[in-house]
Amino acid sequence: MSNLPFPWLALGMGLLVAFGLLGSGALGPADAYRLPVLTLLIVNEFGFFLTAIGAGIGINRLLSEGANGALLLSIIGCAVLASGFLYLGIRLWPGM
Repeated sequence: MSNLPFPWLALGMGLLVAFGLLGSGALGPADAYRLPVLTLLIVNEFGFFLTAIGAGIGINRLLSEGANGALLLSIIGCAVLASGFLYLGIRLWPGM
């Protein structure tokens, strides 16, 4: 097993994906996007699945190994990011 559990890696990569999406104008008006909408949606979906799986693996590890404050923090971070990606994906969808 590695020294850094997957939920922490998922949280870090999810933050990078989120900053990349925000930097590309994903929350701005539709005519201000710096990338095509399909690209934004695919990157957003990757971020969502990455952080949702990170939260799921973290919960599984938390239940098997017992209480761990650092692991709980990464689970909360992944869950917040996953819900943010879900919101952004719904907002990016054409016609919304």
